[in-house]
Amino acid sequence: MPWCGPCQRYFTPAALKTGGACPVCGEATEQADLAPGAGERAEVSEAEARAPWHFWLVVVATVVYVGWRIVQLVLSAL
Repeated sequence: MPWCGPCQRYFTPAALKTGGACPVCGEATEQADLAPGAGERAEVSEAEARAPWHFWLVVVATVVYVGWRIVQLVLSAL
């Protein structure tokens, strides 16, 4: 995948200018190695790998909502 160092962005091959230049800054792009374990970004700490707090907020809200709907179902059946 083409990588532009000055822009710090990946580009699709179709987005590049002729000759493989960056469409934003015009610098030459290099082929990035995206294989697992390549580079320093491949090492992800446990804090970065965790789900964000708002994901867990949605999970808790969903569990509370479904629990309440089950209580309503049981009470309406009585």
